[in-house]
Amino acid sequence: SVVYNDEIKYEKVDFDDMEDKPFQLQSKGGWAAMIQHYFLSAWIANPEEINLLYSIANTKRYPATYTIGMRSDNQQIAAGSEGEFSSQLFVGPKIVKRLEEISPGLELTVDYGALTFLSKPLYWLLSFFNGLVGNWGVAIILLTLLVKALFYKLSEKSYRSMARMRKVGPRLAALKERFGDDRQKLNQAMMELYKTEKINPMGGCLPLLIQMPVFIALYWALLESVELRQAPFIFWIKDLSVMDPYYILPIIMGISMVIQQKLSPTPMADPVQAKMMMALPLIFTVFFAFFPSGLVLYWVANNILTISQQWVITKRIDSGVDK
Repeated sequence: SVVYNDEIKYEKVDFDDMEDKPFQLQSKGGWAAMIQHYFLSAWIANPEEINLLYSIANTKRYPATYTIGMRSDNQQIAAGSEGEFSSQLFVGPKIVKRLEEISPGLELTVDYGALTFLSKPLYWLLSFFNGLVGNWGVAIILLTLLVKALFYKLSEKSYRSMARMRKVGPRLAALKERFGDDRQKLNQAMMELYKTEKINPMGGCLPLLIQMPVFIALYWALLESVELRQAPFIFWIKDLSVMDPYYILPIIMGISMVIQQKLSPTPMADPVQAKMMMALPLIFTVFFAFFPSGLVLYWVANNILTISQQWVITKRIDSGVDK
């Protein structure tokens, strides 16, 4: 549950907090709401009225019940006159545009977390693309393509560094064989090789780390979009908010992860760590099999675009065209 007014803005009230201590707050205007993934119910006060926002936790019954509510002040009404209490009840889906029109701050119930400042414009772009093509699945692909295009140069540096690391992989393995357990000499020889080949060992990680917040924000924008509920994509995908009924998208994602591993430099790791890395595609395939198909579609599109860019750069490095 959440409460909102001009002073405290947006505050969550967890069920555990209700059990520990009932929530009470005198508030001018504002609203109190119970939220689910895609839906909410909210009492919205008259902006000029003072109301008590409160919570009740009844744990003596099974199942326990939790209430968030709003109570107006008493009114004294003279004999023969009239008085009026007014408030608004909203029950429905968390569609951002509609919530913005109903009451200030109500759109915050579409909770993108700490990366809201990135997720909101990404959601706007997603809606824009859907308006153009009339298909939320295609809109997800177009948005993923746009994000990849914006980060193309940054990704290119990362994949170029990874391709060069992959090319010198056999030489690194030979150094490990040569120096054995002498870590100091091995590290010195590796640094000399990196210097000779003009390779930055961190060059493949830093650009990817810079991009991660954007891709995480896009993930949350998709996760919170009620518009994906019951929205079809193609053929067997009739609802982008539920799991793929035939597990086709998760399997494609797992295969794409295997291909990415083949294009990435072979890590100088012990056999146990190498086996764990080999198992990751299978683990993620099982994990993503229960994800909403819209989210899996995003990861599949992102992986395919990544593989395409990485493959081109790797081929250019291996052929000596890109030095």
